[in-house]
Order: sequence, then structure tokens, then C-alpha cells
Amino acid sequence: MIVANLVNGSPVRAEETSPLVDPATGEEFGRAVVSRAAEVDAAVRAAARAFPAWSRTTPAERQRALLELADLLEAHAGEVADAEVRETGKIRSVLLDEEIPQCVDQIRFFAGAARALGTAAAGEYVAGHTSYQRREAVGVIAQITPWNYPLMMAVWKIAPALAAGNAVVLKPAATTPSSAVLLASLAARVLPPGVFNVVLGDRDTGRLLVEHPVPAMVSLTGSTRAGVEVARSAAATVKRTHLELGGNAPVLVFDDVDVSAAAEGVVGAAFYNAGQDCTAASRVLVHSAVHDEFVAALVETASARVPGTDFGPLNSKAQLDRVLGLLSRSRATVHCGGKQHGSAGFFLEPTVVSGLTQDDELVQEEVFAPLITVQRFGADDEAVALANGVAQGLASSIWTRDAGRAAALPARLDFGVVWVNTHGLIAAEMPHGGFGASGYGKDLSLHGLEDYTRVKHVMTAH
Repeated sequence: MIVANLVNGSPVRAEETSPLVDPATGEEFGRAVVSRAAEVDAAVRAAARAFPAWSRTTPAERQRALLELADLLEAHAGEVADAEVRETGKIRSVLLDEEIPQCVDQIRFFAGAARALGTAAAGEYVAGHTSYQRREAVGVIAQITPWNYPLMMAVWKIAPALAAGNAVVLKPAATTPSSAVLLASLAARVLPPGVFNVVLGDRDTGRLLVEHPVPAMVSLTGSTRAGVEVARSAAATVKRTHLELGGNAPVLVFDDVDVSAAAEGVVGAAFYNAGQDCTAASRVLVHSAVHDEFVAALVETASARVPGTDFGPLNSKAQLDRVLGLLSRSRATVHCGGKQHGSAGFFLEPTVVSGLTQDDELVQEEVFAPLITVQRFGADDEAVALANGVAQGLASSIWTRDAGRAAALPARLDFGVVWVNTHGLIAAEMPHGGFGASGYGKDLSLHGLEDYTRVKHVMTAH
């Protein structure tokens, strides 16, 4: 089995390929093409040819195409789930019951949002002249997605970009290309050729796409390191950038919580997708009065989770080795887990550690695994300082029964998302994006759609 690029609505092979490995078994099951300069250029040129006509379509026409794409994805959910399970080890029922329905909903949201973009009213701001604003598509968009949510991150990128009238060249992660190719093949049934293209490959492929002179904008979801590299490369040709980067979410647990219920909620949000989530509830800060009780509840709840049944493997051996290395260098107390689970695949035991200081790698680095760190605090100010004491600023949560605290603390947390008494839920209507080392720009919502547009002032003398 060889997974190929999809350009102009058709599969396109390349000479070079790389292995595809099932992370649940560690075994190779196929290969994917690796695109180099010629393949990247062909995809970008196809998008450039398609852009003028697509950008002139009406919002109603784009809405109709996206609604048809959503229906096709819904109808082919089983096929897409099978492809993603094979490359990620995700739990199939989670894909079918949660992730793919969310993707369908998000496409439908942007289909409608395409008709809701507005600008300031026209008016005479200079005597004898009428001004108005136009909101336009940006052009060809280069998009790069990660391996943790291959389909969902592709949808978060292509849906607003296409709704705004742009043409897209998407590069999925090298280890998880198939669901993006399937999405593009479904889109080819309802979109003109060249509007949505997929090129496969490695970091060098991504670099070629970012450095290509034609794309007007680069949108990346990935690590902070990748974001810095993309921003630096894009600056050379003054491309716009949209960066959704790493997270390191703090979870502030106060002494008035229902310990059992809060622990259940935190573990669920920490171990979803094996913790490979930029918003994972992995960095838990607990009031001293309930610290020991809460750690015990976390350990009990976490230990009941079964790798391979309740969550899948890590993405690769390299990712598993990285997490085990972080644990081996830490001064933390390991209450449960901390080791590889089984001999096949890249599973990590559900892990809870405590006794960390703020400068510990496990606190400062985004771990991306079913691993919870616990730190102790005594006062609200200390909790806020510990929460904000990392470079990333994507998401956070507060767990308390105190309405005043729940109202006051979100303003003090330097994160793009703050949940109260829950963690990890998203809505297509609400913006998602971070601060600091977590990047800039918003996914989802009308803000996400606006990020894929440009504003023009038109003035007419009369």
C-alpha cells in the first residue's frame, strides 16, 4: 500500500517513499510518498491556477460545496476512521462517536460562516468621497498539520480557508497522512480541481512548501520549535503566518472541590488521545489542604485506565523514548506508571508523578503522553504564578465551587482558553488559540475565518 499526493483532484506518486508504522504494534504496514521540490511546486501551481475562479465564487456557492463535503465525510466516517486508527492507534469508537462528528460539525459551521462575514458600513469620511471596506481571500494558503489529530486539524485549517475563498496546499504529518488524503479525495467530488491539494513528506517537504514564493500565508499546527522555524522562513518572503503551537495546560484545583469528581474529570482530560493533545490537563496544581487526598484520587482513577482500551499508543518509538527520558531525568515521585506498557507498540502506562519543582523538565516541557504532574500551592496568588510560570499559553482550567474565584481568576491566567470546572471541551462557535510560545491566530469561530481574509479600503470621489 502506497499513500500518494492528491493534486488537482487526482492521486500523484513520487519516486521517494517513507514507511508507515502502526504505533499499536510497531510494525510497518505501508508507505507514503515523500514530496520534493517538483511535487511541491506542482501542487502550489495547481492551487494558484484554481484560486482566481474559486475566490470569485459567492459565499452561497462555497457554503453549498462545504455542506456537501460535510455530508460526504459523515457518509464515509468508517473508512476515514479505519485509516486513522491504523496510523495513530486511536480508539475507533472515539473517532466515530466524538472526533469525526466534531469535524463534520465544524465544516458545517464554516459553511454557514462564509455568509456571515461583515465589514464596517460604507460612509463619507472625507468630504466628497465615499469609502467602504472589502474582505477578500488571501490567496494560496500553505498548511501544515500534526500527527495527534490528523483529520481534525486538517478540517480546522481547510474549512475556514476554503470558506473564505482561498486555495489550499496541505501537508499532513509524515506518520499520519491517510485521513487528509481521504478528506481531499472526498472534497474533489464537490470542489473545482486545484482548490484543495495534499502533498506528503517530511520536514524538508514542509520547508519547501513554506519557502515557495507563491503561497501568501502559512498556517501551522505543531510544536513551538516548528513554529519558530516556519515564522523565520515565512519572513523571508513576508508571508502571513497563523501558528497554533504547543501547550502545557495548568489545572488549578482548590480546596473546596469534590475530590473524586474533579479527579475523574482531570484524568479524562489528561489521558484523552493518550495525552497527545495541546490542551491535555497534564500539569495539575493542587491546594495543600487537599493535595495528598487529590493525588490518591488521581492515582486510583488513572490506574484504572487500560492502555489499548481506554487510550491508544504514543505516536512513535521516538516519542515514547522522549517521554521515558523526561521521567528518568526528573526528581519526581512516581505514584503509578512511568514505564512502557507491554512489549508491542508504543504504549505508556498511565502515570502520575508529584514532588516537582517549577524548573523540572516535566513541568516546563509539553510532555504529550498519558502523564500527570502534580504540584502543591497554598494561596491563589501562588497558584496563578505557578500556572503562568511556563513559556506556553494555550489552555488552562480552574476547579472550584467558589463563584467569586471562578469569576476573578480567568483574567489573571495568561492562556487563550480558560475552562472552569471542566477541561478540553470545544465549540465551533468559540475561538481556539494561545499566547506566548503557543503561537498566535485563532482556529474555529468567526475569528478563525477572518484570519484567512484580508481587508481592503476602497474610496470613490463623487
